[in-house]
Amino acid sequence: MKIAGLDIGTTGCKLSVFDENGIYLDRSYRDYPSLRGDEQTIDASLIKDAVFAVCKDMAEKYPDIAGIGVTSFGETFVLTDEAGNVLLESMLYTDPRGKEQCERLTKELGEETIETISGLKPHEMYSLPKIMWVKENQPEVWAKVKHIFLMEDFIVHALTGVSQIDYSLATRTMAFDIKHLCFSDKILNTAGVDASLFSKPVPTGTSAGAVTKDTAFKTGLSRDTIVVSIGHDQIAACIGAGANDADIATDGAGTVQCLTPIYDHEPDPEIMAEGSYCIVPYILEGTYVTYAFSYTGGALLNWCVDTLAKEEKRTAKENGDSVNQYLEKLYAQNHEANRPTGMLVLPHFAGAATPYMDTGSKGVIVGLTAGTTVEEIYRACMEGVVYEMMLNYERVKETGLHVRKIHATGGGAKSKVWMQMKADVLNLPITAMETVDAGTVGSAMLTGIACGVFQDLKEAADHMIVPVHTYTPDAKAHEAYMDVYARYRKLYEAVRPLMGKEQA
Repeated sequence: MKIAGLDIGTTGCKLSVFDENGIYLDRSYRDYPSLRGDEQTIDASLIKDAVFAVCKDMAEKYPDIAGIGVTSFGETFVLTDEAGNVLLESMLYTDPRGKEQCERLTKELGEETIETISGLKPHEMYSLPKIMWVKENQPEVWAKVKHIFLMEDFIVHALTGVSQIDYSLATRTMAFDIKHLCFSDKILNTAGVDASLFSKPVPTGTSAGAVTKDTAFKTGLSRDTIVVSIGHDQIAACIGAGANDADIATDGAGTVQCLTPIYDHEPDPEIMAEGSYCIVPYILEGTYVTYAFSYTGGALLNWCVDTLAKEEKRTAKENGDSVNQYLEKLYAQNHEANRPTGMLVLPHFAGAATPYMDTGSKGVIVGLTAGTTVEEIYRACMEGVVYEMMLNYERVKETGLHVRKIHATGGGAKSKVWMQMKADVLNLPITAMETVDAGTVGSAMLTGIACGVFQDLKEAADHMIVPVHTYTPDAKAHEAYMDVYARYRKLYEAVRPLMGKEQA
Protein backbone atom coordinates (compact mmCIF):
# COMPACT_ATOMS: atom_id res chain seq x y z
CA MET A 1 0.00 0.00 0.00
CA LYS A 2 1.25 3.46 -0.90
CA ILE A 3 0.13 6.95 0.16
CA ALA A 4 0.73 10.18 -1.73
CA GLY A 5 0.72 13.94 -1.29
CA LEU A 6 -0.21 16.30 -4.13
CA ASP A 7 1.05 19.88 -3.80
CA ILE A 8 -0.34 22.38 -6.32
CA GLY A 9 1.71 25.56 -6.68
CA THR A 10 1.44 28.60 -8.92
CA THR A 11 4.16 27.38 -11.30
CA GLY A 12 3.81 23.59 -11.08
CA CYS A 13 2.44 20.60 -9.19
CA LYS A 14 4.19 17.61 -7.66
CA LEU A 15 2.93 14.25 -6.45
CA SER A 16 5.16 12.50 -3.89
CA VAL A 17 4.67 8.82 -3.05
CA PHE A 18 5.50 7.12 0.26
CA ASP A 19 5.27 3.50 1.39
CA GLU A 20 3.13 2.23 4.28
CA ASN A 21 5.94 3.13 6.73
CA GLY A 22 6.02 6.74 5.52
CA ILE A 23 9.31 6.32 3.65
CA TYR A 24 9.66 8.52 0.58
CA LEU A 25 9.78 6.57 -2.67
CA ASP A 26 9.36 8.83 -5.67
CA ARG A 27 7.74 11.91 -7.13
CA SER A 28 6.51 13.36 -10.40
CA TYR A 29 6.43 17.06 -11.31
CA ARG A 30 4.81 19.11 -14.07
CA ASP A 31 5.00 22.85 -14.55
CA TYR A 32 2.55 25.18 -16.26
CA PRO A 33 2.55 28.83 -17.30
CA SER A 34 1.17 31.47 -14.94
CA LEU A 35 1.21 35.23 -14.45
CA ARG A 36 -0.22 35.86 -17.89
CA GLY A 37 0.14 39.59 -18.58
CA ASP A 38 -0.65 42.57 -16.37
CA GLU A 39 -3.80 40.96 -15.04
CA GLN A 40 -1.90 38.06 -13.41
CA THR A 41 -3.97 35.00 -14.27
CA ILE A 42 -3.50 31.25 -14.51
CA ASP A 43 -5.35 28.62 -16.56
CA ALA A 44 -6.94 26.08 -14.19
CA SER A 45 -7.47 23.67 -17.08
CA LEU A 46 -3.68 23.41 -17.50
CA ILE A 47 -3.33 22.72 -13.79
CA LYS A 48 -5.91 19.94 -14.04
CA ASP A 49 -4.05 18.43 -16.99
CA ALA A 50 -0.77 18.57 -15.06
CA VAL A 51 -2.36 16.89 -12.03
CA PHE A 52 -3.72 14.05 -14.16
CA ALA A 53 -0.26 13.68 -15.73
CA VAL A 54 1.61 13.33 -12.42
CA CYS A 55 -1.05 10.91 -11.16
CA LYS A 56 -0.57 8.80 -14.29
CA ASP A 57 3.23 8.86 -13.87
CA MET A 58 3.06 7.55 -10.32
CA ALA A 59 0.16 5.12 -10.89
CA GLU A 60 2.18 3.37 -13.60
CA LYS A 61 5.03 2.77 -11.14
CA TYR A 62 2.93 2.28 -7.99
CA PRO A 63 -0.47 0.78 -8.86
CA ASP A 64 -1.34 0.28 -5.18
CA ILE A 65 -1.66 3.98 -4.24
CA ALA A 66 -4.38 3.91 -1.59
CA GLY A 67 -4.89 7.62 -1.19
CA ILE A 68 -3.85 11.07 -2.41
CA GLY A 69 -3.98 14.18 -0.24
CA VAL A 70 -4.47 17.50 -2.05
CA THR A 71 -3.00 20.83 -0.93
CA SER A 72 -2.77 24.03 -2.95
CA PHE A 73 -1.96 27.71 -2.98
CA GLY A 74 -4.74 29.99 -1.74
CA GLU A 75 -7.08 32.79 -2.87
CA THR A 76 -7.21 31.88 -6.58
CA PHE A 77 -10.72 30.76 -7.55
CA VAL A 78 -12.02 28.72 -10.48
CA LEU A 79 -15.42 29.40 -12.08
CA THR A 80 -17.01 26.39 -13.79
CA ASP A 81 -20.29 25.27 -15.31
CA GLU A 82 -22.34 22.35 -13.98
CA ALA A 83 -20.03 19.82 -15.64
CA GLY A 84 -16.91 21.37 -14.10
CA ASN A 85 -15.69 23.03 -17.31
CA VAL A 86 -13.56 26.11 -16.64
CA LEU A 87 -15.26 29.32 -17.81
CA LEU A 88 -12.52 31.89 -17.24
CA GLU A 89 -8.83 32.12 -16.49
CA SER A 90 -8.26 32.40 -12.74
CA MET A 91 -6.96 35.53 -11.02
CA LEU A 92 -3.93 35.13 -8.78
CA TYR A 93 -3.72 37.07 -5.53
CA THR A 94 -1.41 39.55 -7.28
CA ASP A 95 -4.05 40.45 -9.89
CA PRO A 96 -5.00 44.13 -9.44
CA ARG A 97 -8.73 43.64 -10.00
CA GLY A 98 -11.19 43.75 -7.10
CA LYS A 99 -9.88 46.81 -5.25
CA GLU A 100 -13.02 48.89 -5.86
CA GLN A 101 -15.29 45.96 -4.90
CA CYS A 102 -13.33 45.34 -1.71
CA GLU A 103 -13.61 48.99 -0.70
CA ARG A 104 -17.35 49.00 -1.37
CA LEU A 105 -17.94 45.75 0.55
CA THR A 106 -15.91 47.08 3.48
CA LYS A 107 -17.87 50.33 3.50
CA GLU A 108 -21.22 48.50 3.48
CA LEU A 109 -20.38 45.91 6.16
CA GLY A 110 -17.71 47.67 8.16
CA GLU A 111 -14.09 46.57 8.41
CA GLU A 112 -14.50 45.25 11.96
CA THR A 113 -17.47 43.07 10.96
CA ILE A 114 -15.52 41.43 8.13
CA GLU A 115 -12.50 40.91 10.39
CA THR A 116 -14.57 39.36 13.17
CA ILE A 117 -16.39 36.95 10.85
CA SER A 118 -13.63 36.00 8.41
CA GLY A 119 -10.49 36.41 10.50
CA LEU A 120 -9.04 38.56 7.68
CA LYS A 121 -8.40 42.23 7.21
CA PRO A 122 -10.29 43.15 4.01
CA HIS A 123 -8.03 43.16 0.97
CA GLU A 124 -8.46 42.70 -2.77
CA MET A 125 -5.95 39.82 -2.75
CA TYR A 126 -8.67 37.50 -1.44
CA SER A 127 -11.19 35.65 -3.60
CA LEU A 128 -14.45 37.45 -2.85
CA PRO A 129 -13.66 40.97 -4.17
CA LYS A 130 -12.38 39.44 -7.42
CA ILE A 131 -15.49 37.24 -7.70
CA MET A 132 -17.56 40.41 -7.34
CA TRP A 133 -15.47 41.98 -10.12
CA VAL A 134 -16.30 39.12 -12.49
CA LYS A 135 -20.00 39.35 -11.69
CA GLU A 136 -20.05 43.07 -12.39
CA ASN A 137 -17.72 43.20 -15.39
CA GLN A 138 -18.30 39.89 -17.18
CA PRO A 139 -22.02 39.16 -16.77
CA GLU A 140 -22.04 36.80 -19.76
CA VAL A 141 -19.54 34.56 -17.93
CA TRP A 142 -21.25 34.94 -14.57
CA ALA A 143 -24.55 33.76 -16.04
CA LYS A 144 -22.98 30.35 -16.72
CA VAL A 145 -21.35 29.89 -13.30
CA LYS A 146 -22.59 26.88 -11.32
CA HIS A 147 -19.53 26.29 -9.09
CA ILE A 148 -16.94 28.49 -7.42
CA PHE A 149 -13.90 26.45 -6.46
CA LEU A 150 -10.51 27.26 -5.06
CA MET A 151 -7.67 25.18 -6.48
CA GLU A 152 -7.76 22.38 -3.89
CA ASP A 153 -11.47 21.64 -4.20
CA PHE A 154 -11.36 22.14 -7.98
CA ILE A 155 -8.88 19.27 -8.21
CA VAL A 156 -10.70 17.16 -5.60
CA HIS A 157 -13.88 17.58 -7.65
CA ALA A 158 -12.03 16.75 -10.88
CA LEU A 159 -10.75 13.51 -9.33
CA THR A 160 -13.83 12.40 -7.38
CA GLY A 161 -16.85 14.43 -8.50
CA VAL A 162 -17.28 15.62 -4.88
CA SER A 163 -17.39 19.34 -4.05
CA GLN A 164 -15.76 19.90 -0.66
CA ILE A 165 -13.22 22.41 0.62
CA ASP A 166 -11.31 22.31 3.86
CA TYR A 167 -11.65 25.08 6.44
CA SER A 168 -8.14 26.52 5.98
CA LEU A 169 -8.50 27.11 2.24
CA ALA A 170 -12.09 28.34 2.58
CA THR A 171 -10.71 31.04 4.88
CA ARG A 172 -8.73 32.52 1.97
CA THR A 173 -11.97 33.60 0.25
CA MET A 174 -12.74 36.36 2.81
CA ALA A 175 -16.26 34.89 2.90
CA PHE A 176 -15.79 32.12 5.49
CA ASP A 177 -17.02 32.30 9.08
CA ILE A 178 -14.14 31.00 11.21
CA LYS A 179 -16.29 30.66 14.32
CA HIS A 180 -19.19 28.70 12.81
CA LEU A 181 -17.02 27.01 10.15
CA CYS A 182 -19.32 27.78 7.24
CA PHE A 183 -19.58 30.35 4.48
CA SER A 184 -21.01 33.58 5.83
CA ASP A 185 -24.47 34.49 4.55
CA LYS A 186 -23.99 38.00 5.91
CA ILE A 187 -20.85 38.66 3.88
CA LEU A 188 -22.01 36.84 0.76
CA ASN A 189 -25.48 38.42 0.72
CA THR A 190 -23.88 41.85 0.90
CA ALA A 191 -21.50 40.86 -1.90
CA GLY A 192 -24.38 39.53 -4.01
CA VAL A 193 -22.89 36.03 -4.29
CA ASP A 194 -24.88 32.85 -3.63
CA ALA A 195 -23.30 30.67 -0.92
CA SER A 196 -24.55 27.52 -2.68
CA LEU A 197 -21.99 28.09 -5.45
CA PHE A 198 -19.17 27.19 -3.07
CA SER A 199 -18.09 23.69 -2.07
CA LYS A 200 -19.12 22.17 1.26
CA PRO A 201 -16.65 23.16 4.03
CA VAL A 202 -15.07 20.17 5.81
CA PRO A 203 -12.31 19.68 8.40
CA THR A 204 -8.74 19.44 7.16
CA GLY A 205 -7.96 15.82 6.33
CA THR A 206 -11.50 14.80 5.27
CA SER A 207 -11.78 12.10 2.61
CA ALA A 208 -13.86 12.92 -0.47
CA GLY A 209 -14.12 9.23 -1.30
CA ALA A 210 -12.76 7.25 -4.24
CA VAL A 211 -11.78 8.54 -7.66
CA THR A 212 -14.35 8.32 -10.43
CA LYS A 213 -14.31 5.65 -13.10
CA ASP A 214 -13.27 8.26 -15.66
CA THR A 215 -10.39 9.47 -13.44
CA ALA A 216 -9.19 5.89 -12.95
CA PHE A 217 -9.24 5.33 -16.72
CA LYS A 218 -7.30 8.54 -17.50
CA THR A 219 -4.70 8.19 -14.73
CA GLY A 220 -4.34 4.46 -14.11
CA LEU A 221 -5.20 4.97 -10.44
CA SER A 222 -7.13 2.17 -8.78
CA ARG A 223 -10.90 2.70 -8.44
CA ASP A 224 -10.30 2.25 -4.71
CA THR A 225 -7.89 5.20 -4.47
CA ILE A 226 -9.36 7.83 -2.16
CA VAL A 227 -8.75 11.58 -2.35
CA VAL A 228 -8.34 13.66 0.82
CA SER A 229 -8.90 17.43 1.22
CA ILE A 230 -5.79 18.77 2.97
CA GLY A 231 -6.09 22.49 2.42
CA HIS A 232 -3.92 25.58 2.13
CA ASP A 233 -0.27 24.78 1.40
CA GLN A 234 0.94 26.64 4.51
CA ILE A 235 -1.25 24.40 6.68
CA ALA A 236 0.08 21.27 4.98
CA ALA A 237 3.64 22.52 5.53
CA CYS A 238 2.97 23.05 9.24
CA ILE A 239 1.71 19.49 9.57
CA GLY A 240 4.66 18.18 7.57
CA ALA A 241 7.06 20.12 9.79
CA GLY A 242 5.69 18.52 12.95
CA ALA A 243 4.11 21.70 14.30
CA ASN A 244 1.54 20.12 16.60
CA ASP A 245 1.20 22.57 19.49
CA ALA A 246 1.45 26.26 20.34
CA ASP A 247 5.10 25.94 21.43
CA ILE A 248 6.19 25.40 17.81
CA ALA A 249 6.13 27.78 14.86
CA THR A 250 6.99 26.77 11.29
CA ASP A 251 9.56 28.66 9.26
CA GLY A 252 8.86 28.17 5.57
CA ALA A 253 12.04 29.26 3.83
CA GLY A 254 11.04 29.10 0.18
CA THR A 255 10.58 31.69 -2.55
CA VAL A 256 8.26 33.44 -0.09
CA GLN A 257 9.43 33.60 3.52
CA CYS A 258 6.62 32.64 5.91
CA LEU A 259 6.51 32.23 9.69
CA THR A 260 3.46 30.25 10.81
CA PRO A 261 2.82 30.17 14.56
CA ILE A 262 0.01 28.24 16.28
CA TYR A 263 -2.51 29.66 18.77
CA ASP A 264 -4.18 27.46 21.39
CA HIS A 265 -7.04 30.00 21.49
CA GLU A 266 -8.77 32.32 19.05
CA PRO A 267 -6.79 35.57 19.01
CA ASP A 268 -8.49 38.96 19.05
CA PRO A 269 -9.47 39.77 15.42
CA GLU A 270 -9.07 43.51 15.93
CA ILE A 271 -5.52 43.19 17.25
CA MET A 272 -4.59 40.72 14.50
CA ALA A 273 -5.99 43.00 11.80
CA GLU A 274 -3.70 45.83 12.88
CA GLY A 275 -0.84 43.90 11.33
CA SER A 276 -2.94 42.28 8.57
CA TYR A 277 -2.51 38.91 10.27
CA CYS A 278 -5.10 36.32 9.34
CA ILE A 279 -6.79 33.84 11.68
CA VAL A 280 -7.01 30.35 10.17
CA PRO A 281 -8.57 27.25 11.77
CA TYR A 282 -5.87 24.61 12.28
CA ILE A 283 -6.17 20.84 12.27
CA LEU A 284 -6.22 20.52 16.08
CA GLU A 285 -9.62 21.41 17.53
CA GLY A 286 -9.72 24.88 19.06
CA THR A 287 -6.38 25.92 17.55
CA TYR A 288 -5.57 28.50 14.90
CA VAL A 289 -2.57 29.69 12.90
CA THR A 290 -1.57 32.94 11.32
CA TYR A 291 0.83 33.79 8.50
CA ALA A 292 3.59 36.35 8.97
CA PHE A 293 5.29 36.57 5.62
CA SER A 294 7.50 38.40 3.16
CA TYR A 295 6.95 38.11 -0.59
CA THR A 296 10.71 37.84 -1.11
CA GLY A 297 12.55 35.19 0.87
CA GLY A 298 14.57 32.94 -1.39
CA ALA A 299 13.39 35.15 -4.25
CA LEU A 300 15.54 38.01 -2.94
CA LEU A 301 18.64 35.79 -2.80
CA ASN A 302 17.90 34.62 -6.34
CA TRP A 303 17.69 38.25 -7.46
CA CYS A 304 21.06 38.98 -5.89
CA VAL A 305 22.66 35.96 -7.55
CA ASP A 306 21.12 36.49 -10.98
CA THR A 307 21.74 40.24 -11.06
CA LEU A 308 25.02 40.75 -9.21
CA ALA A 309 26.81 37.40 -8.86
CA LYS A 310 27.12 36.18 -12.44
CA GLU A 311 30.89 35.71 -12.21
CA GLU A 312 30.58 33.98 -8.83
CA LYS A 313 27.91 31.73 -10.30
CA ARG A 314 30.34 30.55 -13.00
CA THR A 315 33.15 30.01 -10.49
CA ALA A 316 30.88 28.07 -8.14
CA LYS A 317 29.83 25.78 -10.98
CA GLU A 318 33.46 25.10 -11.86
CA ASN A 319 34.18 24.23 -8.21
CA GLY A 320 31.14 21.97 -7.91
CA ASP A 321 29.45 24.27 -5.37
CA SER A 322 26.09 25.93 -5.45
CA VAL A 323 26.46 29.68 -5.89
CA ASN A 324 24.71 30.19 -2.54
CA GLN A 325 27.29 28.06 -0.72
CA TYR A 326 30.10 29.76 -2.61
CA LEU A 327 28.95 33.26 -1.59
CA GLU A 328 28.56 32.13 2.02
CA LYS A 329 32.13 30.77 1.97
CA LEU A 330 33.49 33.96 0.44
CA TYR A 331 31.89 36.02 3.19
CA ALA A 332 33.18 33.68 5.94
CA GLN A 333 36.74 33.93 4.59
CA ASN A 334 36.85 37.70 5.00
CA HIS A 335 34.51 38.44 7.90
CA GLU A 336 33.82 37.32 11.44
CA ALA A 337 31.20 34.57 11.54
CA ASN A 338 27.76 35.17 13.06
CA ARG A 339 28.14 38.94 13.04
CA PRO A 340 25.95 41.37 11.05
CA THR A 341 27.18 43.26 8.01
CA GLY A 342 25.75 46.50 9.38
CA MET A 343 24.02 47.11 6.04
CA LEU A 344 20.24 47.39 5.85
CA VAL A 345 18.19 45.71 3.13
CA LEU A 346 14.44 46.34 3.00
CA PRO A 347 13.29 43.13 1.25
CA HIS A 348 10.25 44.69 -0.43
CA PHE A 349 11.43 43.83 -3.95
CA ALA A 350 7.92 42.54 -4.73
CA GLY A 351 6.06 44.86 -2.38
CA ALA A 352 5.53 44.53 1.36
CA ALA A 353 3.51 41.73 2.95
CA THR A 354 2.69 41.63 6.67
CA PRO A 355 2.47 43.79 8.68
CA TYR A 356 2.18 46.51 6.01
CA MET A 357 0.42 44.84 3.04
CA ASP A 358 1.79 47.62 0.87
CA THR A 359 2.17 46.62 -2.77
CA GLY A 360 3.66 50.02 -3.55
CA SER A 361 6.71 49.57 -1.32
CA LYS A 362 10.05 48.87 -2.99
CA GLY A 363 13.34 47.23 -2.10
CA VAL A 364 16.10 49.34 -0.53
CA ILE A 365 19.79 48.75 0.23
CA VAL A 366 21.40 51.13 2.73
CA GLY A 367 25.10 51.24 3.54
CA LEU A 368 26.84 50.61 0.22
CA THR A 369 30.40 51.84 -0.31
CA ALA A 370 32.85 51.62 -3.20
CA GLY A 371 34.43 48.66 -1.42
CA THR A 372 31.23 46.65 -0.88
CA THR A 373 31.49 43.15 -2.33
CA VAL A 374 28.86 40.89 -3.86
CA GLU A 375 29.10 38.44 -0.97
CA GLU A 376 28.45 41.28 1.49
CA ILE A 377 25.33 42.31 -0.40
CA TYR A 378 24.21 38.67 -0.54
CA ARG A 379 24.71 38.32 3.21
CA ALA A 380 22.88 41.60 3.83
CA CYS A 381 19.95 40.33 1.76
CA MET A 382 19.79 37.26 4.01
CA GLU A 383 19.81 39.56 7.02
CA GLY A 384 17.07 41.77 5.57
CA VAL A 385 14.71 38.80 5.19
CA VAL A 386 15.41 37.74 8.79
CA TYR A 387 14.99 41.27 10.18
CA GLU A 388 11.62 41.46 8.43
CA MET A 389 10.64 38.19 10.12
CA MET A 390 11.82 39.57 13.47
CA LEU A 391 9.63 42.63 12.94
CA ASN A 392 6.68 40.31 12.29
CA TYR A 393 7.55 38.04 15.19
CA GLU A 394 7.56 40.98 17.60
CA ARG A 395 4.11 42.00 16.35
CA VAL A 396 2.50 38.56 16.58
CA LYS A 397 4.00 37.93 20.04
CA GLU A 398 1.80 40.76 21.27
CA THR A 399 -1.30 38.75 20.26
CA GLY A 400 -0.74 36.04 22.88
CA LEU A 401 1.83 33.66 21.40
CA HIS A 402 4.31 31.67 23.46
CA VAL A 403 6.60 30.15 20.81
CA ARG A 404 9.54 28.25 22.27
CA LYS A 405 11.07 26.73 19.13
CA ILE A 406 10.86 26.78 15.35
CA HIS A 407 10.80 23.98 12.79
CA ALA A 408 12.25 25.02 9.42
CA THR A 409 11.37 23.65 5.99
CA GLY A 410 11.90 24.71 2.40
CA GLY A 411 15.06 25.16 0.36
CA GLY A 412 16.41 27.81 2.75
CA ALA A 413 16.52 25.25 5.57
CA LYS A 414 19.54 23.70 3.84
CA SER A 415 21.64 26.80 4.50
CA LYS A 416 23.47 26.40 7.80
CA VAL A 417 24.42 30.08 7.70
CA TRP A 418 20.84 31.28 7.24
CA MET A 419 19.47 28.91 9.87
CA GLN A 420 22.04 30.07 12.44
CA MET A 421 21.29 33.70 11.55
CA LYS A 422 17.56 33.14 12.14
CA ALA A 423 18.23 31.45 15.49
CA ASP A 424 20.50 34.33 16.55
CA VAL A 425 18.14 37.11 15.48
CA LEU A 426 14.90 35.56 16.74
CA ASN A 427 16.69 34.21 19.82
CA LEU A 428 14.94 30.85 19.44
CA PRO A 429 16.23 27.35 18.65
CA ILE A 430 15.50 26.37 15.05
CA THR A 431 15.40 22.77 13.87
CA ALA A 432 15.89 22.12 10.17
CA MET A 433 13.74 19.23 8.97
CA GLU A 434 14.97 16.57 6.56
CA THR A 435 12.42 17.23 3.86
CA VAL A 436 12.14 20.51 2.00
CA ASP A 437 8.74 19.45 0.62
CA ALA A 438 6.87 19.64 3.91
CA GLY A 439 3.59 20.27 2.06
CA THR A 440 3.57 16.88 0.38
CA VAL A 441 4.71 15.21 3.60
CA GLY A 442 1.87 16.83 5.57
CA SER A 443 -0.60 15.84 2.88
CA ALA A 444 0.63 12.25 2.90
CA MET A 445 0.50 12.12 6.72
CA LEU A 446 -3.20 13.02 6.80
CA THR A 447 -3.85 10.72 3.85
CA GLY A 448 -2.19 7.90 5.76
CA ILE A 449 -4.57 8.51 8.66
CA ALA A 450 -7.57 8.56 6.30
CA CYS A 451 -6.40 5.27 4.74
CA GLY A 452 -5.81 3.58 8.10
CA VAL A 453 -2.02 3.42 7.67
CA PHE A 454 -1.52 5.58 10.77
CA GLN A 455 -3.76 5.88 13.82
CA ASP A 456 -3.17 9.57 14.43
CA LEU A 457 -0.89 12.53 13.77
CA LYS A 458 1.62 11.42 16.40
CA GLU A 459 2.14 8.04 14.76
CA ALA A 460 2.32 9.66 11.33
CA ALA A 461 4.90 12.16 12.58
CA ASP A 462 6.98 9.42 14.20
CA HIS A 463 7.23 7.70 10.82
CA MET A 464 7.53 10.65 8.43
CA ILE A 465 9.15 13.64 10.17
CA VAL A 466 12.91 13.58 10.59
CA PRO A 467 14.76 16.50 12.24
CA VAL A 468 18.26 17.09 10.85
CA HIS A 469 19.93 19.68 13.06
CA THR A 470 18.98 22.21 15.74
CA TYR A 471 20.59 25.64 15.65
CA THR A 472 20.75 27.30 19.07
CA PRO A 473 20.99 31.08 19.54
CA ASP A 474 24.34 32.70 20.28
CA ALA A 475 23.86 35.42 22.92
CA LYS A 476 26.66 37.68 21.64
CA ALA A 477 25.48 37.36 18.05
CA HIS A 478 21.92 38.15 19.11
CA GLU A 479 23.08 41.32 20.84
CA ALA A 480 25.04 42.41 17.77
CA TYR A 481 22.10 41.76 15.45
CA MET A 482 19.75 43.67 17.75
CA ASP A 483 21.94 46.78 17.49
CA VAL A 484 21.45 46.73 13.72
CA TYR A 485 17.80 45.66 13.99
CA ALA A 486 17.05 48.78 16.06
CA ARG A 487 17.91 50.77 12.93
CA TYR A 488 16.06 48.36 10.63
CA ARG A 489 12.78 48.93 12.51
CA LYS A 490 12.88 52.58 11.37
CA LEU A 491 13.76 51.83 7.76
CA TYR A 492 10.32 51.39 6.17
CA GLU A 493 8.87 54.56 7.69
CA ALA A 494 12.00 56.50 6.75
CA VAL A 495 12.13 55.54 3.06
CA ARG A 496 8.50 54.88 2.16
CA PRO A 497 7.61 58.57 1.58
CA LEU A 498 10.50 58.82 -0.90
CA MET A 499 9.06 56.13 -3.18
CA GLY A 500 6.51 58.54 -4.59
CA LYS A 501 3.51 56.27 -4.56
CA GLU A 502 0.69 55.99 -2.09
CA GLN A 503 0.35 52.85 -0.02
CA ALA A 504 -1.80 50.25 -1.76
